[in-house]
Amino acid sequence: MITEEVLSFAVLGHPNEGKSSVVSTLAEDDSVRVTPIPGETVVCRRFPVIIDGREIIRFIDTPGFQSPLATLAWLRGHEGPDMLERFVEVHKNDQRFSGENELFSPLISGAGIIYVIDASRPLRSVDIAEMEILRLTGIPRMAIINNKDETSTYLDAWRNELRKHFNSIRVFNAHMATYAQRVALLESLKAIDQQWEKTLGTVIQAFKDDWSRRIATLSFFICDMIQDVLRYQASRNFSDEAQIESLRNRLITDYRKEIARIEKQAHSKLKKLFKHNIFDYTLPEQSVAGEDLFEQKTWQVLGLSPWQLATAGAAAGGGLGIGLDVATAGITFGVFTLSGVLLGAGSALIGGKRVSKVVVKGPKLGNYQGTVPIGGSQLRVGPVTNIQFPFILLDRALIFYSLAINWARGRRGRRGEDKPERKNISYVSSLTAAQRVTCAEFFRHINSGNERKYKTSRQAMTDMLKDILTEISNKDATNFR
Repeated sequence: MITEEVLSFAVLGHPNEGKSSVVSTLAEDDSVRVTPIPGETVVCRRFPVIIDGREIIRFIDTPGFQSPLATLAWLRGHEGPDMLERFVEVHKNDQRFSGENELFSPLISGAGIIYVIDASRPLRSVDIAEMEILRLTGIPRMAIINNKDETSTYLDAWRNELRKHFNSIRVFNAHMATYAQRVALLESLKAIDQQWEKTLGTVIQAFKDDWSRRIATLSFFICDMIQDVLRYQASRNFSDEAQIESLRNRLITDYRKEIARIEKQAHSKLKKLFKHNIFDYTLPEQSVAGEDLFEQKTWQVLGLSPWQLATAGAAAGGGLGIGLDVATAGITFGVFTLSGVLLGAGSALIGGKRVSKVVVKGPKLGNYQGTVPIGGSQLRVGPVTNIQFPFILLDRALIFYSLAINWARGRRGRRGEDKPERKNISYVSSLTAAQRVTCAEFFRHINSGNERKYKTSRQAMTDMLKDILTEISNKDATNFR
């Protein structure tokens, strides 16, 4: 039985069967070395799971079996409660058994067994020998079928043999495992020994509580991001009318860069929150979600439809304080027009390139009208007054979140390869009418000046986001591959 205070599980198997990928996924640790080269793991390495500064469970990556047939023959001749200790003592200087000597170490210390096999290949005599070795130990054990491809030709033969040697069997693709599947595997571990049920139940609850805290924190991050964007403005002083156009272009360019920086910073916080160090995904150029926030295609597909925007804005008292014109022309283009001021009085939004006010403060200069400040004129861009804009930021955040949490740490490819591909979906377009109103209320009160209404609407927004984020995490990664 396990003698350590913290439950430990040694992940065992033949070389290159996916042991390290399983450890990386279960421990939520992408520092585990994962390569396609057999025999890369030569010593045991422990990966503790730390929650609230306390180690709650430990997974141990082990070398593969090296000489299972010879090892089994020796153990059969020396069966007993201390046979693993005696095996290591007898063979400690024998290089033929260096793998077995190393992987037996955590078993001697009381770790449970997770045995990983790749059922996309035929069952061999060495595999049966490994299973029998683990059965002889008497240690509670689970087998994981970690198919590296979708071949099922040999699956029945593997299942039949595994049933003879293990307390529990589970299919678990470490390269594609979601959060929900990870928790389900931990739930299955409770079945391999009744004495571990209570402890593992506590561990699983700690996982779930920690996940809920992360989701709550992320809901604040997303609200902060949208708030920072909707409050941001850039301004420059000038004294020559001839400077207006060039200054305007520079301001808009700088404005766009800052909005992109705010979003990227929020995505970085998300990755850190969900313990991703290697995952470094930028929404791809060919994907609607990856296009510039100001590009027409993004505005047409992400966020809400014109009708959804109109109803949300009306229910929330006018959205961001501007009216929506959902006339036929707007709908035909898949976008909408605004009856407010965007880039000068009466400008229409076609696509997403025109998103914020350009205001000139100073004397009348050409087509620009303003008041006269002391010391010259000022050109200002922002803040964003377009109700669609924050819905798009929200959609992109939810898409990025789904990509990150469903990207298993055991899934590694060469740089630039093995990237998640988002299917053409929009989370925001699936919001209920009440959820859309909650969003619009929050967006409207960010700059309303009414602190009480702002706090109330923000709390409603964070509560709603927690529900949405939880729902996404509890689903399999059916929208991604």
